[in-house]
Amino acid sequence: MTRARRWFIAVMALILVAALLAYWGSRPQRVAGLVMSQLGPALGLEITATGVSEYALRGGPRLVLRNVVARTPGATRDVLRANRIDVAVPWSTVRSRGAELAFTHVELDAPVIDLGALQSWLAARPAGESRMPTLSNGLRVRDGRVVGDGWSVEALSLDVPRVLPKQPVDARISGQVAVPPSRHSRVGGNPELQVAFALTFATTAPANNATATVNGTVRYVQADRRLVSRIHASGPLHLDNGELTIAPLRFSTSARYTQGKTNLPFVFALNGPLRVHGTTVALSPAGVALRGSDVIPNIDARAAFAYSKRAALHLEGTLATWPDTWPALPAPIGQSTSHLPFALDYNGPPDFSHTTRLQLTRDDTHFDGRFRVPDVLAWIDAPPASPLPPLSGRVRTPRVEIAGAILEGVDVRLEDPALNAAP
Repeated sequence: MTRARRWFIAVMALILVAALLAYWGSRPQRVAGLVMSQLGPALGLEITATGVSEYALRGGPRLVLRNVVARTPGATRDVLRANRIDVAVPWSTVRSRGAELAFTHVELDAPVIDLGALQSWLAARPAGESRMPTLSNGLRVRDGRVVGDGWSVEALSLDVPRVLPKQPVDARISGQVAVPPSRHSRVGGNPELQVAFALTFATTAPANNATATVNGTVRYVQADRRLVSRIHASGPLHLDNGELTIAPLRFSTSARYTQGKTNLPFVFALNGPLRVHGTTVALSPAGVALRGSDVIPNIDARAAFAYSKRAALHLEGTLATWPDTWPALPAPIGQSTSHLPFALDYNGPPDFSHTTRLQLTRDDTHFDGRFRVPDVLAWIDAPPASPLPPLSGRVRTPRVEIAGAILEGVDVRLEDPALNAAP
């Protein structure tokens, strides 16, 4: 073959490649359809994009899909919907045919994730070694939404500048959790519970057992009740088969609760193993400490907490002193300097609108009662019609002094009619 003939073939090959690139670049819908037809079966999903797509090759392949829907075959619920997904990858990912999960940049606009459908899809995936993708130029999520069973996360925003092996990862995340009024609450119901958060997340590396740290603010709002807190959390993060574990989780917050004229600052800390699997959250056993002023007591306790569709809490510990702002205890109970062992139990909606049970002891005096947190807080905030808070219970003590009279073998029962019909 002559040199001229070789040059002619090489030039024609280059022209053919350029023509193919121009052909594919001018038909992004065809490229998008090809990508989804290959990616969908590999993931066990039906993926469609009905909006206008874009495709570019400069600096590495980049594909923009609009009006994206992903669902498992035959399902009626979407795993993911998004107004726009923008994905850019390096040429090395293309050459590896997916063996290398390297991404340059990923953006999602208004994604909606159905957590139940996502869990069903993950459970159906074949078991295998999980690979951590890399992101050289970050991940951005705007106006996202996660829908759970009876709750949702709205206005979700996520920024992750980069994810690279053995390098620290930083992220910013914000949004608002919304929990509708409880179906089991009293007549008239309770207003929707909203929890807004703005957090920074950092981990020493994108790997299991790396130390993770979270800082930021969380704002709890329900009607005129507000709880604004500055939080700090840290611990070794481990992810295995869809279960997230932080053991131990070290958490602390400086917070302020307000309702009407009530203004209560306090600090709170806990230390214990946290496990999250799907919509189930468990923290047990944990050591907790509460330090406050005014009506908030100083408490040290052991705790067990779980949340799925309902919140369950058990606290067992010691109340250091009886706060001066609480109703005065009669002698000799009020004059005692002994600590007050207690046990508190709650099972119901996360807004604590259901009945809480409290058992409290000081020396030979025992109290076993039930109350609702919102009612007691309202009693504290408003001028009380009764010197006793709204509760039902029983007090037993061997001796008490009232108005100069000494009573022995005292057994008192308190009844709040509203609590008798309460859950």
